[in-house]
Parts: sequence; structure tokens; C-alpha cells
Amino acid sequence: MIVVPLIERKRDGAALSPEEWRGLIVAYAAGDVPDYQMAALLMATLLNGLDDEELGALTDAMRDSGASLAFAPSVPPRVDKHSTGGVGDKVSLILAPAVACAGAAVPMISGRGLGHTGGTLDKLQAIPGFRVGLTLDETRRQVERIGAALIGQTDEIAPVDRRIYALRDATATVDAIPLMAASIMSKKLVEGLNALALDIKTGSGAFLPELEDGLDLAETMVRLGEQRGCPTVALLTAMDRPLGHACGNALEVVEAVAALRGEGPVDLMEVTLNLGAEMLVLAGVLPDLAEARGALEAAISSGRALRKFREIVAAQGGDVAVIDDPDRLAPAPVIEPYVAPCDGYVETVEPRAIGQAVVAMGGGRSRMEDVVDPAVGFVIHVNPGDRVQIGQPLATIHPRDDCGAVIGRTALDRAITVGPEHVGVGLPLISHRVTVEGVETVV
Repeated sequence: MIVVPLIERKRDGAALSPEEWRGLIVAYAAGDVPDYQMAALLMATLLNGLDDEELGALTDAMRDSGASLAFAPSVPPRVDKHSTGGVGDKVSLILAPAVACAGAAVPMISGRGLGHTGGTLDKLQAIPGFRVGLTLDETRRQVERIGAALIGQTDEIAPVDRRIYALRDATATVDAIPLMAASIMSKKLVEGLNALALDIKTGSGAFLPELEDGLDLAETMVRLGEQRGCPTVALLTAMDRPLGHACGNALEVVEAVAALRGEGPVDLMEVTLNLGAEMLVLAGVLPDLAEARGALEAAISSGRALRKFREIVAAQGGDVAVIDDPDRLAPAPVIEPYVAPCDGYVETVEPRAIGQAVVAMGGGRSRMEDVVDPAVGFVIHVNPGDRVQIGQPLATIHPRDDCGAVIGRTALDRAITVGPEHVGVGLPLISHRVTVEGVETVV
């Protein structure tokens, strides 16, 4: 394949045909297109976008570069959720077992931490022994047996997407909306889903901070899903403060387990229950959002969701004892309070600074080969708008050592600000709902 004319055409703002995109991806998978030419095409796409035909062809070609899940007719409707990433976002750990208890099957493919945001796989691997690299056949059997599996992308799943994503990461094209949409949907469409819910983060701690960009991504992915027979809905949720209290892999597992016991923070539970209700209704498991939410609440209050999480952990080789004894998650050796410097009102709890500090303390990756320390992180005790008094604990730092404690204190000095006047509580927790019918503001 001669690639230079395709690069030139995309550079100049013209479209490639679906056949050209499919041929390009096949040639790239075969090693006949070098990385530097694909990188040039990705940059041209960032600058000039993709039309609907191009986007669909790219998505399908990446999906078809690997294998797909196929389930027996007896398996309940399959549903999944994808989040664009945030700080303190441990929703998947609560959502998968609760939704499975409510009558759906959940073959959930998740990712690792990226930049300042945490990743579901890193949280799960804070549980000793938990295996995220199941094959598709193992995943299928587990979903058919217990109703859910929590796995990562393997060489079987959209392998061209993995290569293209690495190029995007190295060429500053990660936040190109068409490339984001194609990457996410190529992996989700592998799962044989009957419905998909999207959690699109907006605000200062999101990959796409601006509301308009979040709506653009949501509408693009909803359209991609619907056109491919996977009914899709998106909720736009706030990431101008962390979700829940815990930020850091093991700490977030502890909070997720507490949530499955019915003791989760209000904001975390609202996002989880709203997404889960959308999944169940869209897949046809339950008739309306109120009944679906009630089913999820019943699964949690009865203890069934926690028992289902225990089943998932056991099936994937994890130490189920951590569910009853969180100290088995190797807590950080240092715990240090961070207190209010004065009386007043909390103005900001900036998630990006907190997430960057978790990475700097060892709880994330600056390079792909970095080893993650699951123990480090923060527990944030306040939200924007809270009234506080001097000396009151605003957060708890969980570092590995004194150096980590300094990193944590410095980050919280930037992230948590206190002023004399009440300035509001930030963005609405859930601001918009996007379906194939359009965009509605959530009251």
C-alpha cells in the first residue's frame, strides 16, 4: 500500500474512503505500514477530524483486527460501562457485581491508569493474586458461570488499537475526539454487548475539561454504538473534584468494598446507580430507570452484590480475605493528616493535582515500565463548599516514606484551598444525558 498520498489527502482536509481506512489498518497490522507513517496520519486526523464514514471504517477495522466474544443464547443480555477516566473513580468495582445481581451479564474490559487518572486494572491488582489477563475463552466461561468478569485488553482484543494507542501517547494525539471514540468503541464492540453506558467526565480533572468537548465525544460514541447494533447512552459527570474520598489503588478498593456494604459516599453511589440503571434499562433487563435503580439498591443492601464481588475475586485468583480484612491490602507505612490552615470554606479540591501526586508518590506510571505501589494515595475528607475550622483534618496522606509525604503535602497545598466566603459546590454531579434521540440536561 502506498501511504503518502493518503497522508497528504488527510493533511489537506479531505476524507479517505472506508476501503482505504480498512486497507490501511490491515496493512499496518501486517507490518507493511511503518509507525512513522501511521503517526503522521494520526496527527493529520487530530488536525482535520474524521467524517462519519471514516470513523466507522476505522472503528470496525480496529475491532476486526482481533477476536470477539460470542455467548450462548442462554446468557442474559450483556452490558458494560466505560469511563473516560478520573481521580477516585472506582465505579466499575461496584457496578459490575451489582448489575450482574440485577440480571445482566457484565463482560467488562477496563484499562490501566493514564496520566493523572487511575485505572480499574491497577485497582484490581491491588488485590493480591487478582488476574486481569484472562483470555476471551476464559472470560466467556466466567461470565456464563457467575455473570461477570473484569479483564484488561489482551493481544486477542483489538490488537491494532493497542499499537495505535501507543503511537497516540507518544505523539500528543491522545485527546483527538475521533481517535478516542474509535479506540474505546473498537474494544467495547468486541464484547458482544446488548447495551453500553458511557461515563464522560468533564471539569478540570478530566481529559476533556470543556463541556462542549465532552458532549462531542458522547454524541460521537453513542452514534457509533447505535449504528453497530449496540444501544448506547452517555452521562456527563463532574470531575472538578475527586469522586468519593479515596484516591489511590488499594484505598479505592477499600472504599469500593465499603460501598458494596452500603457505606459508600453519596456522590460515588449516585454515579454508580445512575449508570447501572441506564445499563439495565437499555439492555431490556428492567422496564424503567426507577425500577432498575431499586434493583441495584436491593442487590447492595441485601449483601448479594458484595457476595458477587467475592465470587469475581475468587474466580480471577484474588485473595478474597481482603474483602473482610482490608489490612491485607498492604497499607502504606506512613499515615499523615493534612489540616485546614484557617477557618473558612473549601473553595477547591483540585483532582488533577491530587492524581498527579498519587503518580509521583509511586501509585501510577510516568513510564509504561514503572511498577505501581498500590498502597499510596490520599483520603479526602471534604468537598467544595464545606465549612471548616483551623486544624480540622481535610485529608489523610498515605505515602511510602517521608519523601512521599512531602509530595503529598505540597500537592494538597495546591489542590485544597480555603477562603472566607462560600463559593458554591462546583459542577453538577451529573449534568447531561446523551442518547440517540439527543442531549438532555439532567435536573
